[in-house]
Amino acid sequence: MPYIYALLNCLICLWYGFPIISPGIILVATVNSIGAVFQLIYIIIFIAYAEKPMKLKMLGFLVSVFAVFASIVFVSLQFLNSSSRQLFVGYLSVASLISMFASPLLIINLVIKMRSVEYMPFSLSLATFLMSLAFFVYGLLKHDPFIYAPNGIGTVLGTVQLALYAYFKRASQGELRHPLIVP
Repeated sequence: MPYIYALLNCLICLWYGFPIISPGIILVATVNSIGAVFQLIYIIIFIAYAEKPMKLKMLGFLVSVFAVFASIVFVSLQFLNSSSRQLFVGYLSVASLISMFASPLLIINLVIKMRSVEYMPFSLSLATFLMSLAFFVYGLLKHDPFIYAPNGIGTVLGTVQLALYAYFKRASQGELRHPLIVP
């Protein structure tokens, strides 16, 4: 599911970066097009090796993602003028990005509760922080609140994750792995 949601997020941000929506920020479209391709490849590989009921479920989610994205594109092109289009897609991208950056809060809660970082991969936390920081600065340089606002929040949340990792890594180094789901 996180990859399905990440695909939708990349598609929305890709659309926001298109010159027809936001002139002058093609980097946003470029980066998110690469992200969308990677997410799609992962999802296709997952579907190829999944059991039949899971294949059907994931195919349904994949079709839903493309239907939602097509609806966003259709509405923004057919019913909105240029400035309204940028606001509409911009607010959608902000909501999508903030919810994506906030999703690790459940893991942060688990880290604090278990006093262990075994379910919060350092590389993912670091990558999220660095990506958020880079786009936060890019958004500031481009004076685009739809870029700097959600990525500023992502930078703060990434900093919290890295601080928790540093604090709880020492506390959990000698402990055994805890089951994520208790039978």
